[in-house]
Amino acid sequence: MKKVLFVCHGNICRSPMAEFCFREMVEKAGLSGEIQTASAATSGEELGNPVYPPARRQLEKQGISCEGKRARRLTRQDYQAYDLLLGMDRANLRNMERLFGGDPAGKLGLLLDYTDAPGEVADPWYTGDFDAAWRDISQGCQGLLSALQGELAR
Repeated sequence: MKKVLFVCHGNICRSPMAEFCFREMVEKAGLSGEIQTASAATSGEELGNPVYPPARRQLEKQGISCEGKRARRLTRQDYQAYDLLLGMDRANLRNMERLFGGDPAGKLGLLLDYTDAPGEVADPWYTGDFDAAWRDISQGCQGLLSALQGELAR
């Protein structure tokens, strides 16, 4: 079982969009029994809050439900519990490295590292552009799924 945790600042926009986008892709690929996904925040600002309405609407446009998702904070135990912990931007990555005291097992990265255009998923909380965030997230999730399928096939 491969376990993937998506991480952003508040766990109400980008990381839940990635969690549910990836979960949908995994289900369609018939890999639900082999890949598990979740999401978390590096901050405590939004703890317990549901997915931000524009992010929820973006998922709904894709036919994806995020019903019941509530923001949760990343914990030190998550490093041991997950095989991959993927931030949406470099600030998320720095915050994860601080919390975990580094990355001795090489589990941390950025979602867009799995695309032909590595970089950061722009934060729609600030830009208001949930379509652009969705494009980045869906491309990153597709690249991640391809990489994991290759690993699982070995």
